[in-house]
Formats: sequence, C-alpha cells, structure tokens
Amino acid sequence: MNNTIKLIKNISPILITVFTLSCSSSNVIDKKSKNEHNQNHQKIEIFTTAENTNFKLSKTANLILASANENSNNAISITVNPQKTDQTFLGIGGAITDASAEVFAKLSTKKQQEFLNAYYNKDKGIGYSLVRTTIHSSDFSSGSYTYIQEGDKDLKTFSVEHDRKYRIPLLKKAIATAGGKLTLFASPWSPPAFMKSNNNMLRGGTLLPEYAQSWANYYVKFIREYEKEGIPIWGLSIQNEPMASQSWESCIYSPEAERDFLRDYLGPTMTKEGLESKNIIIWDHNRGEMLEQRARLVFSDPEVSKYAWGIGFHWYETWAGGPPKFESVGAVHAAYPNKNLLFTEGCNEKFDATKYQFWGNAERYGINMINDFNNGTVGWTDWNILLDQNGGPNHVGNFCFAPIHANTNTDELIYTPMYYYIGHFSKFIRPNAKRIITQVSTDALLSTSFINTDGKIATVVMNKSDKEITYNLILASEKKTITILSHAMQTLVY
Repeated sequence: MNNTIKLIKNISPILITVFTLSCSSSNVIDKKSKNEHNQNHQKIEIFTTAENTNFKLSKTANLILASANENSNNAISITVNPQKTDQTFLGIGGAITDASAEVFAKLSTKKQQEFLNAYYNKDKGIGYSLVRTTIHSSDFSSGSYTYIQEGDKDLKTFSVEHDRKYRIPLLKKAIATAGGKLTLFASPWSPPAFMKSNNNMLRGGTLLPEYAQSWANYYVKFIREYEKEGIPIWGLSIQNEPMASQSWESCIYSPEAERDFLRDYLGPTMTKEGLESKNIIIWDHNRGEMLEQRARLVFSDPEVSKYAWGIGFHWYETWAGGPPKFESVGAVHAAYPNKNLLFTEGCNEKFDATKYQFWGNAERYGINMINDFNNGTVGWTDWNILLDQNGGPNHVGNFCFAPIHANTNTDELIYTPMYYYIGHFSKFIRPNAKRIITQVSTDALLSTSFINTDGKIATVVMNKSDKEITYNLILASEKKTITILSHAMQTLVY
C-alpha cells in the first residue's frame, strides 16, 4: 500500500489530527467480552482512497494519541457507540462466474497470481471471504448449458465436467489463496429447458409442477459434486431474480410459488439428504417490496421459515430512475431480526472502456455498502470478480463493469476505483465482526463501524461531496478531529 512522504505533502490538511483520550474514564465495554475494544489503544491508523490523488487504500496516517483541543468548534461529528451492536458480519466478496474464470484462464501465470492475491490475500490484497457462483450457466457464460442431457428428469446424466475446465480450477485457487476457507453460495438462473413452461432456459417461463422434485434434486446433485471437488457449499439461493423475464437464463416464481417450492420440495429434500445445514436464501432480487412480497410470506410461516436462513437482494431497483430503497432492507431487519439479509449481486451496467476510472462507479458501491450495512445486512457480494476488455464474455451482449478487468490481448490487469472502495470494507472488517451503531451529523458524510473479534474497530467514512470535510470522531470520552478529502473513502482502524 502506498505510503510516501512525497504523496502526503500534496495534501496538507488531511494529517492535521487533533484528538482526546481519557484512559482513566469508566469502561464503556465489558472487557471480558470477546469483542471488546481496547481502551488503552495508542494509535489510530487511517487508510485513504481519493479521487485525483495517488491514494489507493494508502496509509495516510499512523497517529499517536495526544491531548485534545477542548475549544474546537467543529460541528460535524461521527459518533461510534461500542455499547450498541447489531448484526454479525458474514463477509464480503464477489461472484466467480464462467466469464470470470474464462478470462482468468487467459492470463499469464504471473498475472493470475497477482489477481488472486489482489482479491483473496488479506495482507497483499483486500481479503475477500465470500463467493457466489452459478448453478450451470448464466448470461455471464460463453453459452447456455446444464449439467444433464435434455429430458433427463431422473438426473442420471448429471455431471459438472463443464465446470472443470475453467470455473472449478479458479474456485480452488481462490480458496487456497484465502487460506483454505471461503464462504460460498450458489444460485441458479434457470432450470433446464424441458422443466419449464416455455421450454427455454432464456426469457422467463416458470417451473412446471411435474418437475419440482427433479429440480430440487438438482441442487443436491450440484452440492455433492462440488464438494467431491473439495469446494464446500455454504448455501444457495432458490432462484436468481425470480420476478425478471430476461433475454438470458431466467425463471419466474411468484411469491407463493417460491414459498411452496421451498416448503414442499427444496427444504424437505435438503433435510432428507442430510444437507439441512446448508443455508437457503429466498428472493435474490432487487430491494423494494421485500417485506411485503417475500419476507413476510415466508418468515411468518413456521413450516416454511424453518428452511430459510434469510433473504438476498440486489441493487437494480434504480433502473426506473428512483433512488436505492435502503429502507426496504431496514424494514425486513426490523420485522425479522433473527433472519439474515445478504446483498447477493450488484454491478455497474453498460460497460464503457473509457469509464474504467469513473469515480461515480466507485461511489455507487460506497453509498450502497454503507447503507446496506447500517440497515442490518450481514454480507455483501459483488457480481463478476473479473471481466475482459469488452465487459464480458456474455452470450447475450449484457456487458458490464467489474472491479478488475483484464486486457487479454496485453496481459494487463486494470484496477478500477470500485476495487479500492470495496477494499475499504473487506480488508478491515473481518468475518464474525459485530456492527457498532454509528451516527453522523451531516448528510455529506456516510459512515459505518464494526468491531472485529480481536477488539479492533474499523470505521469506514465516505465523503461524496466536492469539498474536504473536517469532522470529530467521537468514541465515549475520546475525540479525534480528522479531515477527509473530497470524493474520498477512509477506513479508521483503532
């Protein structure tokens, strides 16, 4: 990570930091707690990414705590309260799709290792701990395919041989780079064509009732075959975007149809096969009427709810021009605090190679991640981890952005600002952390905080405005006055 005096001199105000520490103050955290915060800490580390600078997850301060200026009249504050915690953190990651794996295979060995470290090594990179993958093809595959021969309702021909060429090798390398463990969940885009009302994997259609059991068995087959490959499956979602009839692989489930399939087929089948520990996610579609349309229907019925770990959601509800519906996430969390919320997919659409470094793409991530976490989300999963210089491959031309692109003609990896913004969370907030309630006194800043199992707090601060902002970070009787650059992200570790 970049940390040079030359760079720091270019930004004079950001390192002028004033703070108060009262080590003799009464304890605000039970020091016997596993997630305690060390009241006797001596430093705060600040990592910064900012537009129009060379700061990219760069350590821009490593400060020894000192006396504060009690007369400071700065009115902006971020207040962190370790006494009030919420959800337990699952992880952050992205999807290893066929497209990502095919592009990865075209890189040189050296660039492949650089790429793996960039995502999955928590010291050299940003420490991804969560993975999504697909059950057979999605639009981000070079073509449509399934794991069986068409018409094989008994699944006698089931084989994941297709995935052994690109996807399974990349998954194994990612797991190894992450230290031997990643939390991986899988999602189907469509059942095989013969199981559907439109006899087509593409363009919507519905699951035919006579194939419901066969389709439930298909999930089981997938899990078993992947685990034979040494790839543990943590969980799965029932259907990617069950209310969208797309030009690519898609399948429609009404709220009642999804409930009935989970209650009558998928849930009992997983239990019968000894896979009841696998976590099942409902919905897996956009924020919006999540509570009214899906969560309440499933979670209020004990016979269905017992099979559901939680609800997954995407960010594409803004396609019609409205704002993100973060309040929908918060409503589900408030109504069903014992169920989990997982962001399962998001990406910047409409690929344009001239916008690799477009800062607005990164800020979309920052805004969504902070708000989702502050509304109770336990984990956050980006879409493709890697795409090529055309935003693909994608067999229906739905080209998109990824945090890292590869120019397969020049063997070049292109890191976008999105990669660094995601890293401000994934590198410093680790699995099993607890979210700490954090309040911000201005709309110009966004912030969220988590306390890790080692007692270290990570507070992420985002400045989406055109001006530098000086704010007070307040923790119990401690106060630090810090400046954040315009259009910047900071992570404070203390």
